[in-house]
Amino acid sequence: MEQQGLLTPERLPSGYRVYGESDVETVRRIRCLLAAGLPTALIAQVLPCIRADDERLVPTCPDLLAQLRREGERITRAIEDLQASRAMLDTIIAAAPPGATGRRGRLSLALPRQADRKPHRRTA
Repeated sequence: MEQQGLLTPERLPSGYRVYGESDVETVRRIRCLLAAGLPTALIAQVLPCIRADDERLVPTCPDLLAQLRREGERITRAIEDLQASRAMLDTIIAAAPPGATGRRGRLSLALPRQADRKPHRRTA
């Protein structure tokens, strides 16, 4: 967290870091934002605009909501992409003939060997 500029603890002459009580709260907010799926670069931008209110974080800067909504849309697209990938994988698995399992009872999806492949023709 220190490398990303999210925390700046005091340093003793020996190099040891000294964390204050406010650092503990900052770490709690950072962990919450990480759990929400935000990348550390975005967390560094929004952290000054987030305050803790009991058990939840509250945005305090006017333009922060737009950023958070965009990030929510990005996460939604990623979820949709993963769901489409999962559906495709399920379709492939369902198409396997009965008893087509590999090691440890898992489905084996072997690609054709090089000798079995048709030569690729280049088009100009």
